Amino acid sequence: MSKIALITGANKGIGYETAKQLTQAGVQVLVAARSQDKADAAVAKLAAEGFKTEALALDVTDAASIASAVAVVQKKHGHLDILINNAGVMNDDGKKKVSEQSLDIWRSTFDTNVFGVIAVTQAFLPLLHKSAAGRIVNLSSILGSNTLHSDPASPIYDFKVPAYNVSKTALNGWTVQLAYELRDTNIKVNSAHPGHVQTDMGGPEAPMAIPDGAKTSVELALLPADGPNGGYFHMGQALPW
Repeated sequence: MSKIALITGANKGIGYETAKQLTQAGVQVLVAARSQDKADAAVAKLAAEGFKTEALALDVTDAASIASAVAVVQKKHGHLDILINNAGVMNDDGKKKVSEQSLDIWRSTFDTNVFGVIAVTQAFLPLLHKSAAGRIVNLSSILGSNTLHSDPASPIYDFKVPAYNVSKTALNGWTVQLAYELRDTNIKVNSAHPGHVQTDMGGPEAPMAIPDGAKTSVELALLPADGPNGGYFHMGQALPW
């Protein structure tokens, strides 16, 4: 029986590519997007490229949408093996200083990047507990590393996008806390830094192509039983918190 994976925000970018790579690995992928139309369009595009996936409407900021998605997965599959919390936003105003970002920007960023992840994970956890080898992958960023942001010699020291960065720091904290809770179960929880990737968010000048940007998510989604739990990784390498 194929593993069942759900990827939020999978209608484009890294999520879309992750769906491809997991499908190639023999996983049955649920392509989740904020609306049914967007999910259907992504699945149709994937089918045209030779990838068979399923569409799922899931807005991570909408409790009713999350509950509906859980009901669909429960009815059709009865369990979930892999949850990739890929959906994310970067809403910071690049023209303003750290201290000048509005509370609306902070709230909208955390609604998707932190609270949305927590809500989706809580809702799907009962289905993940039914898996023989549950895996949760939280799409973070190297920009969530307090260690690197505090080091003038680090490559991200001058890249202060505060609401986004701090939301990823909080997401890393959630990863550690949940991994501790699940340490004696078959579920592993890890944070992934995909890299600086040529997506809508990363920009066309980013050094990494999208296929490479998906590799860390795929690796953590397919971890063996002796794989890590509660870590922060990029391409197999541990990152400093």
